[in-house]
Amino acid sequence: MVINGEYYSKSSVDNIMAMLKHNDRVRGINLRVLSSSLSENIMTAMQEPFPILTSLRLCFADKTTSAVTADHDSFLGGSAPSLRSLSLEGIPFPGLPALLLTATHLVRLTLSNIPHSGYFSPISIVTCLSTLPGLESLLLKFESPQSRPDCDWRLHLPQKRSLLPALTSFMFKGICEYLEDLVARIDAPRLVDFHVTFFNELTFDTPELARFIECTPTFKQQDEACVEFYDSCVSVTLPQANSHRLHLRVSCRPSDWQLGSLAQVCTSSFPRDLILRVERLYILDGSFGLHWQDDIDKSQWLEFLQPFTCIKDLYLSWKFVPHIAPALQELVGERVAEVLPALQSIFWEGLNPSGPVKDALDKLTDARQRSNQPIAVSHWDRAGHVVGGR
Repeated sequence: MVINGEYYSKSSVDNIMAMLKHNDRVRGINLRVLSSSLSENIMTAMQEPFPILTSLRLCFADKTTSAVTADHDSFLGGSAPSLRSLSLEGIPFPGLPALLLTATHLVRLTLSNIPHSGYFSPISIVTCLSTLPGLESLLLKFESPQSRPDCDWRLHLPQKRSLLPALTSFMFKGICEYLEDLVARIDAPRLVDFHVTFFNELTFDTPELARFIECTPTFKQQDEACVEFYDSCVSVTLPQANSHRLHLRVSCRPSDWQLGSLAQVCTSSFPRDLILRVERLYILDGSFGLHWQDDIDKSQWLEFLQPFTCIKDLYLSWKFVPHIAPALQELVGERVAEVLPALQSIFWEGLNPSGPVKDALDKLTDARQRSNQPIAVSHWDRAGHVVGGR
């Protein structure tokens, strides 16, 4: 049997509970639970072993269900030998790694909106992952920045790295310290999709993340980067034509915070060799009606751009033309070789620049011409240009 549906009222309970009693015949469970009291019923009904269960997805959509905590000693009878796909959303389950040690055939693991009451340490999940050689997809998303490892837990990290030979997709949301402790002890040579979202922090210090990316063969092939600013976050993506990508995002709102976080992430999280391979850079607005501060210090733009010394083509959204032009105007004289020294073309989205924007652009092209490093200026249409295409 496969149990599939929304679980939101007493009228929807009886059939689902009756089927769960046939635990030895249930192969799949996919339930979205909208009530904390009904969530308790679900957990109670799933204390027995489900020996042929291969797919389990539980979503607790009601925030009050944070009080409903799964007990790893009794949930599914404490064992999941046939499980291949597990997805839990909004469910506190501190002892989950112990259950996962019995799910040795797991292929997909999705843990989203993990409440702080369901926190488990990086060392616990590393130990678990080492027993899952067939794991292809991993998603870990914590609900808040409260979920952070103890400062001294690194002293107890296992010295041997765990190889995840089948992992191709990895998504993470949390604080950078947690991801650092996780990737410091795993290798995923077949990884092709890596999506990271950090909560906002004052400092992003991620040398282990840079090493992890550097040791992943797929990401050595990328030669372009796309930066997108949204109302509540900023992201940088290194896309490929086959839709595989490396994607880092920071959740924060003020424009100056976004730009400062972006500069830190690019410098700390990406290997230097990877940055040097980027020849095309896109700076785009990802949100319709994005509000951008007018008082951003020009030095912040130059700080972000400085590591990209091999950029040949710079693509700018119309939203950022008037903001970046004054920063580019600073690149005259000796500074021509300091920031974007390999720049050959600037592509502006929208109408032809005029006024202060045109003046800044003219000064930039004149300075490059005098330095024997001319650049071409062209219009481009985002709708007709696919980032990651060839």
